[in-house]
Amino acid sequence: MEGNPLPDGSVPTDVNELSDPAAMAMNGNTFIPSVPALGDLNGYAQMPDPTFGAMTLPMNGVQSGMFTGAPQPTISADEIALYDRQIRLWGMQVQEKLRGANILLIGMKGLGTEVTKNLVLAGIGTLTILDAGLVTEDDLGTQFFVTEAQIGQNRAEAALPELRKLNPRVELYTDPNPVITKDPEYFQNFDITIATGLTLDILANINMSCRMLNRKFYAADTHGMYGFIFADLGIHDFIVEKPRSNKPAKIGDMETSTRCVIGVDSKTEGGKITDIITYQENYSPMQLANLSPLPAKVRNTRRSRMRVTPLLSCIRALFDFQTQSGGRLPAHNRADLELFTRLANQKHLELQLPLEILRADFLRGFLQNLGSEISPVVAFLGGYLAQDVINAIGQKEPPLQNTLLFDGEDFTASQFSFHPINDDAMSMMNTNEGAMMPEPVQTDGSIPVT
Repeated sequence: MEGNPLPDGSVPTDVNELSDPAAMAMNGNTFIPSVPALGDLNGYAQMPDPTFGAMTLPMNGVQSGMFTGAPQPTISADEIALYDRQIRLWGMQVQEKLRGANILLIGMKGLGTEVTKNLVLAGIGTLTILDAGLVTEDDLGTQFFVTEAQIGQNRAEAALPELRKLNPRVELYTDPNPVITKDPEYFQNFDITIATGLTLDILANINMSCRMLNRKFYAADTHGMYGFIFADLGIHDFIVEKPRSNKPAKIGDMETSTRCVIGVDSKTEGGKITDIITYQENYSPMQLANLSPLPAKVRNTRRSRMRVTPLLSCIRALFDFQTQSGGRLPAHNRADLELFTRLANQKHLELQLPLEILRADFLRGFLQNLGSEISPVVAFLGGYLAQDVINAIGQKEPPLQNTLLFDGEDFTASQFSFHPINDDAMSMMNTNEGAMMPEPVQTDGSIPVT
């Protein structure tokens, strides 16, 4: 696998495919040691992150928003025929980038299954599925790559035979080890890491590992009729083509508070001028985004605040509950229900949202959905997430910035861009002696699945 070293502990779908030894031994180690200050993260170079003004975040290597995949392989005539329809949609260049992409997916339950299906059908180069969990009867409802006869087998390995049939050209690997055993350097092997079904503490650790290695990161989860997607692509460049307007874009223009024009070109076809604009988008890590206020345009008017889904307060409350409770979900007892309700109201007030939109029936419905998966919901979120990953790889469309919340009860999907106010972020960093990540949580060695 030239240019695509296989992480130690991964299992190839065909041992005859292996020609190179594993890049490095990564298994059996503690995932996150005691968290150092940002100024001294394992010797990685510190680089300014425009999202936070003068604050520096660990970004290994040269700061760049260009996709960092391996050199793009030449697509064969057979592949052109196979991918003809999507090549017509997004072009040969994007398909070549997909062909060279190396992706890690963590968690092979229903949501991970949908993401995997869509990425494999799209023709990515290499996919590693990391999941230490075993197939259970509950998985049969949404994990359509496994059967009842495979109950008790590793989830990732059980799905491989059917997954391989979808697209034999994609190199597939599994890693049956718990994610908490992975050192930060493990994630350097992958262009994009997609983490599903994990607690905020573990997600934040993975996110910061990806960020300091200049790798892109997605997090997602579903709970019955509800779900979320989060993206941290670091510094990400993408190109948009659009008809010339009365006010052409100029280098340095700020389209949003996180999006800047860094390149402008044009082409003329049939007497019509098309601008080719290169944007640079700056992202925030999940730990800071989760502590950030709503965008100013939302919080500045009551009408806008009234339209914010109460799911936002509930998701943040769930993150806090799991942090305080060792990663578990709220049980159906009085103490847990009171704690979750108190946390939800606290998050609601922190977001400056009207109390009347956090209704008792919504809280009750959210709690009843926790821990379950529903096929239509995982299909929608899995499809959306896979498409956004394709956009990030292809760099031809603006990807998610940075949070999507899905409410299946109301059939609504809301996008929010959460970024800390610079002074507040600096204050938080100084208060916590530079530690952005939570302390490691004690686990029993299994992957927490929410």
